[in-house]
Amino acid sequence: MVKTDKRVHTATAVKDPNVKLSFLERLGYGAGDYAGNLVYSAISAFLLVYYTNVVGASAAAAASIIAISKFFDGVSDLVMGYIIDRTHTKIGKAKPWIQRLFIPLAVCEVLMFTVPSSWASGAQLAYMFLTYNLVSTVFYTGINVPYATMQGLMTTNQYERGVLGTFRNLLATAGTMTINTVMYKMTAFFGGGDVYTQRGWTLTTIVLMLVFCAVTIFQLATTHERVDSYSTDQEGKDEKVSFGKGLKALVTNRYWLLLIVMIFSMYFMMSTFFGSAAYYAQYILGSTDYYTPVSNALSLAQILTLFATPFVMKKVGKRNTALLGAVISGAGFLINGFVGDSVAAVTALSAVKGIGFGMMGGTMFGMLQDAITYGEWQVGFNHAGMGNAASSFCMKIGSGIGTAALGWILGAGGFDAQMAVQSAAGANAIRVAFVWVPVITSVISIVVLLFFDLDKKYAAIAKDLAEGRHKNDA
Repeated sequence: MVKTDKRVHTATAVKDPNVKLSFLERLGYGAGDYAGNLVYSAISAFLLVYYTNVVGASAAAAASIIAISKFFDGVSDLVMGYIIDRTHTKIGKAKPWIQRLFIPLAVCEVLMFTVPSSWASGAQLAYMFLTYNLVSTVFYTGINVPYATMQGLMTTNQYERGVLGTFRNLLATAGTMTINTVMYKMTAFFGGGDVYTQRGWTLTTIVLMLVFCAVTIFQLATTHERVDSYSTDQEGKDEKVSFGKGLKALVTNRYWLLLIVMIFSMYFMMSTFFGSAAYYAQYILGSTDYYTPVSNALSLAQILTLFATPFVMKKVGKRNTALLGAVISGAGFLINGFVGDSVAAVTALSAVKGIGFGMMGGTMFGMLQDAITYGEWQVGFNHAGMGNAASSFCMKIGSGIGTAALGWILGAGGFDAQMAVQSAAGANAIRVAFVWVPVITSVISIVVLLFFDLDKKYAAIAKDLAEGRHKNDA
């Protein structure tokens, strides 16, 4: 039995899953993504930079390691989702895994940013492959898939899910902003003024992982699962949903598929865009000092937008809010392509992109949970773990391919980390990753959202499920 206030129920005897959440619980859930982004943002924005500028690996080789690993990482998401769907404890299905795995994740993150400098290049590449997979394939997956699943298990209330998505993205953005602000400052502080020393990166990662552990403990203490996610057969017995049956339920759910296309393209974009930002600041704008203000302009605008997103969402719905965000961010990237060498213009356009990101990020995961709920109504059994795991699989595959694409784009342009000034081809390669890839993915998101009309149907679907009815019931 989970001891909570009067609105909270046990994981197995749920009376009112359509509960309104307290501010503290919303904050606690969002804090989980702040912690997660201390890990994820360090990887997406700085791991390739660390590999090329600290370890000395080639951009193409380092990016290929990450891309290959992302395949294993994505498969582990599906495995983790299957495990969650078959987990039943007093505190829920997803939360126990976060409890068990957050400390091993912190330890392995430190190891990942501590590649032995005395080793031969081949041994270093093997070490990079091993530590990256321990972090991303095993432990980050073991935390992130349960964390995403919890959003759908804390409440079935559509608005509350949207608000949780807003808090999640608000705190995730704060986590990204923290990394963008402190990473170079901390590596320089611990590295004796040099931002690219091994000692600086190791000590910086240790400090960040201590913060990660503290915030995760806060999340665990303040959040609770309420939604009864047991599937039963016609006789009322617990039904064990097979992996294949759960996967089939997903691929026949058109709303889930639409969101998967958008999520894949967005995470592909974020890997190329955020991964190229440090290069863009250094080689296009002229100094790594510009990285923090340009990145933080986006993050600050995103945070302010996320505060307003629930009110916009309440007026026009999650889909239309996300659609408007895709148009705004796409416009910001497009204009950036024509004024991209001006620090002031790039900083201002980062704020425009942040507004669009805030509107999309504040609604995306709420829409995903609604799509998974639609899938339950459609097929007659719950598969929240698989639904979130398969979406996480696509996030990671998109992210991995995006990182590889960044490395390949830089390699094709002749990028050389040892050169203070890049060739024209190298500079253009950085611009392609920072500007034109995001323009293309913005168009993809707009097209997908035009077909996503679940907002109009969700209330009736939720009512059916609350009364035990499914689409194909007599």
